[in-house]
Amino acid sequence: MSGKPASTENLLDELQDTLAHGTVARRIETLRKVTDLFVDGAADFADDQVALFDDVFECLIAHIETSARALLASRLAPIDCAPPRTLARLADDDAIEVAGPVLSKSERLGEAALIRTAETKSQAHLLAISIRRVLSRAVTDILLRRGNDEVVHSTVSNPGAELSERSVDSLLDRAAGDEDLAACIAMRPNLPRHLYLRLVSKASTTVRARLEAANPKLAQEVSSAVRMAGRRARSATVALTSQTEIAHGLIRSLHAEGRLDDQLVAQFTASRKFDEANAAVAAMANVPVAVAESIMIESRAEGVMILAKVAGLSWLTVKSMILMRDELTGTAPTDLAACKATYERLRQATAQQVLRFHRVRDVATPIQA
Repeated sequence: MSGKPASTENLLDELQDTLAHGTVARRIETLRKVTDLFVDGAADFADDQVALFDDVFECLIAHIETSARALLASRLAPIDCAPPRTLARLADDDAIEVAGPVLSKSERLGEAALIRTAETKSQAHLLAISIRRVLSRAVTDILLRRGNDEVVHSTVSNPGAELSERSVDSLLDRAAGDEDLAACIAMRPNLPRHLYLRLVSKASTTVRARLEAANPKLAQEVSSAVRMAGRRARSATVALTSQTEIAHGLIRSLHAEGRLDDQLVAQFTASRKFDEANAAVAAMANVPVAVAESIMIESRAEGVMILAKVAGLSWLTVKSMILMRDELTGTAPTDLAACKATYERLRQATAQQVLRFHRVRDVATPIQA
């Protein structure tokens, strides 16, 4: 339907009189009537009618107390076609009891309004935003940058919050001594495998034990030894995302068909496909994927070169592996010239001996050349 609803025309006359001569109580009663009218017919209103309600609400909320604005916010927040300007104004309210319902629930509230509020308002406002059903990377980045511990934990715990890799990088350092945050990150759906491994490698003994204990299959007695906790945490089912499983399955098929070679590993590393590259090198070196992962994430470049030498990879491919590792782990750039000289001197028999020792030990300690 189009045009003004009859009840709304009557309310417009009442609104003008209320704003000109009415008491606060009368303004609140008029707001209640307008809200009832909108909520009851929201599903049937056309865009021009919603815009009319937007005008009416904006006139009223400028002249009513906080409790009345809070009630309006709680009633409009769940409605998909709620007046957008009214929602933006309520979301921008300094009173969290007004802004909170809209910030946390309204699907109609625009991205620009969320970003503006996240950049300028209180921690309580940020906390309300953090529990929204869906959060874009742009909004999440602001929450993680400006938010206190409660906001950060709430954001990371929200499966609908999209995290940029830059944000995760900063979170990994922060989580090294914060077991609650580390557990929140570890339990995120589809956390990239290399980021989970970095989390484990950076974590303190206490945090590693918490990560390990998060998996029911590993809920038996948790060793306080850092290396044991790290090894178990890496092999925990919770750390294997669907993308990782798919990547490992692909490499198993390629290996069975004899199609794994130096060129293919170079393509994986150049594309920063950690799961595929790691599994491919592990297969070519005949070591478990977990052993290759510990070398790629926790060892210095010498460990990567030992693994590559056993796999029979060229220096150009090894260089690509080191660059990928530096980027994924966030470490200082490796001296590639020195590495090249070391790699060319390294004998495959020596590399096999060191790698065999590492495999027998089956621990998460760095490999030395």
